[in-house]
Amino acid sequence: MLNLGDILETITMIQEENLDIRTITMGISLLDCCDSNIDISCEKLYKKIYRCSKDLVETGDKIEQKYGIPIINKRISVTPIAILLGSSGGDPVKYARTLDQVAKDVGVNFIGGYSALVHKGFSPGDKELLDSIPYALSETEYVCSSVNIGSTKSGINMDAVRIMGGVIKKTAELTKDRQCIGAAKLVVFCNAPEDNPFMAGAFHGPGEPDCVINVGVSGPGVVRSALAKMDGGCDLTEVAEVIKKTAFKITRMGQLVGSEASKMLGVPFGIVDLSLAPTPAIGDSVAHILEEIGLESCGAWGTTAALALLNDAVKKGGVMASSSVGGLSGAFIPVSEDAGMVNAVRSENLTIEKLEAMTAVCSVGLDMIIIPGDTHEDIIAGMIADEAAIGMINSKTTAVRVIPAIGKKAGEELEFGGLLGSGPVMEINRSSPSKMIKRGGRIPAPIQSLKN
Repeated sequence: MLNLGDILETITMIQEENLDIRTITMGISLLDCCDSNIDISCEKLYKKIYRCSKDLVETGDKIEQKYGIPIINKRISVTPIAILLGSSGGDPVKYARTLDQVAKDVGVNFIGGYSALVHKGFSPGDKELLDSIPYALSETEYVCSSVNIGSTKSGINMDAVRIMGGVIKKTAELTKDRQCIGAAKLVVFCNAPEDNPFMAGAFHGPGEPDCVINVGVSGPGVVRSALAKMDGGCDLTEVAEVIKKTAFKITRMGQLVGSEASKMLGVPFGIVDLSLAPTPAIGDSVAHILEEIGLESCGAWGTTAALALLNDAVKKGGVMASSSVGGLSGAFIPVSEDAGMVNAVRSENLTIEKLEAMTAVCSVGLDMIIIPGDTHEDIIAGMIADEAAIGMINSKTTAVRVIPAIGKKAGEELEFGGLLGSGPVMEINRSSPSKMIKRGGRIPAPIQSLKN
C-alpha cells in the first residue's frame, strides 16, 4: 500500500532536494552489424540503433509525466566500436559520424561506445580506434569515448597508457575553440563495467543482452538534507544508517523507472546504478555531504574516511532496494560538476593529490579535473597509470577524465555549461614520469587476481 507520508517525502525530495533519474540508457549490441565493408557496417549500425531506440526519448517523457519524476538524460550505449573496426577496417571516424547522426535523429543526449578494451593488449582495430579518438570527438557532438587499459585480472597495458596520454592532449587541442570539450567526453578506465549507464564511460559490453535498459539515479541533495536533519550528537554509526535508509528510497525510485521503461519498450531491464552523481546546482553536491558529516571543508583531513563511509552506506542501502544493482554504484567526485568540490579547489583546501587518495574509496576516479593546457602528455599518462594501479590492486573500477585547458594556466577558469559545469584549472606536480612511461610493456596482474 502507498503511504501518504512516503509520497509527500518523495515530492519534497524532487522539488527541494534535486532528486532525479540522471539517465535512462539503452544498451544495444552491434555484434550483428560487423561487416568487411565499413560502409555496409555503418549502414547496419544506423538501422539497428534507430530501430531499437526510436521510442526511447518518448518513453522517458511519458514516465516523467506519469510519475512526476524528473528524467534528466536519455542515452544510448553500444558495443565497443573497435570490435566492429577489427572486422571492417577503414576510417574509424566513419563510425563516429554514424553514431552522431543516429543519436541526433532519435533525440538522445549522448551515445557512448566509441571505445576499445585493450587491458591485455591490442587486437585488430584497437590501435586505429585509439589514434582516431581526437578526430572523432572533435567532429561529433553526441559521441562519447572510453578505453579500458587495465584490470585486476590482466594488469595494466602501459603501451595503451602512453598512447592515451597523447590522445587526451590531442583531443583537448582539437576542441580548444569549444572549451576543450572533447576531453570531457573521454574516459580511461581500469576494471571498466560492461553495464554502466553514465557518460562518458558507458559502453555495451560483449557479455550483455542484445538490447537492455539501464538506469542511473542521483540524489546527493537528498542525502545531505537527511543528514542535516540529524541531531548534532549522533555518532558515525547512526550517520551511516541514515545514509543507507536514504539510498534505499532513492534506489527504489530507480527500480520503478527502469521496470516501467523495460515494460513499455519491450526490452529487458538491466541494472540500477545508484551512484550519487552531483550537478553544479547548489545543494546537489557530494562535497557538501562530506561537510555535513563533519568536515570544515572537503579536502580536510578525514575527507577520505568520510567518503569511504558514504560510499559503503550508499551501496548497502541500494542492494537492499533492488536485486539489479550494477554499473558503477557509489559516490562520484567529478570536480567541475560539483559546486562544493569547485569551492574547495578554489579555497585551496582540495588538491589533486587529495582527490587521488579519495578515489581509493569511491566511484570512480580523477573525474572532470581541469589541468593546465601545457601539461605534457607523459604526465597525463602518469595520472592514468596511478589511477589504474589503485583500481587494479583494490579490485575496483577507477578512471581518469582530465581536461587540459589549452591556453590556460593554474588558477584560471574553464566553463562547459550544463551538467558538465565549470571549474578552476588545478595546479599539478610537473616532475616527469617520461622514462617510466616510455618503457611500455605491461604491469603484471597482482597476486590477488589468482582467485580461482
